[in-house]
Amino acid sequence: MVAAPTEHLPRSGRATLDVEIVSGASAVTSAFATSPMKLLTPRSRGQSVWAYTSSFGGGLVAGDETRLDLRLGPETRCFVGTQASSKVYRNPALRPCGHVTQAALDSGSLLVFAPDPVQAFAESSYVQRQEFHLAPGASLVLVDWFTAGRAARGERWAFSRFQSCNEVLIAGERALLDALMLDSAYGAMSVGDRMGRFNCVALVVLLGPQLSTAAKRVLDEVAAHPVKRRETLVISASPLRDGALLRVAGESVEEVGRELRRQLAFLSYMLGDDLWARKW
Repeated sequence: MVAAPTEHLPRSGRATLDVEIVSGASAVTSAFATSPMKLLTPRSRGQSVWAYTSSFGGGLVAGDETRLDLRLGPETRCFVGTQASSKVYRNPALRPCGHVTQAALDSGSLLVFAPDPVQAFAESSYVQRQEFHLAPGASLVLVDWFTAGRAARGERWAFSRFQSCNEVLIAGERALLDALMLDSAYGAMSVGDRMGRFNCVALVVLLGPQLSTAAKRVLDEVAAHPVKRRETLVISASPLRDGALLRVAGESVEEVGRELRRQLAFLSYMLGDDLWARKW
């Protein structure tokens, strides 16, 4: 008997993480993952829980569908990141890859959800949906960013489709719905022409009572520095219910990354360490 080929069969992976207060500290009470997802918790108890998601093979291939479920109990703190950029590999057959994040934050909790950027290769297709359900008094930092692809190899905005949707609800009431779709099949202009000189785009959400001071600082700072013509880094900010929405576009991934680290430097105090400097 000849085994059926598996290279084109879809793979689905799921990871879950539950955090509660145990003896006065935030602690992981449940965590598991199924292939191709991996979930690492190098700091499973302390001032905040630290967790990283990854995948076997280093990225998503055609047909991969992954899901992450998070639950933060009252007064907990948790940082969730990734080991590296989320790579979406070439997919000539146009079979979509996808990822879903569902997070539930109880009263007084803080979630810092700051993965590395998504890097979609040429001829890839990727759809992402992330939902955050906040109880009254919960706080959220959300970083969602993506790059032009492997620009050094000439694959600049060469993917077939990139789609992302972020939704935040507070006590069941929608506070944010932000959707983006870049598709080479739609519009008279190519994705590369539409994105112009920029090679990285980022969205940052600061929401909730624990972040009100930081959100006001961001709004005041951006308002005091209007955008100049042909700047390599463009930043805008707008008020959001109990917070702020920050958008960054840059000609280089490194420049956008430095700006994100600068804007979010205050999180080191809240999380007990620098979430980038001690990543590895």
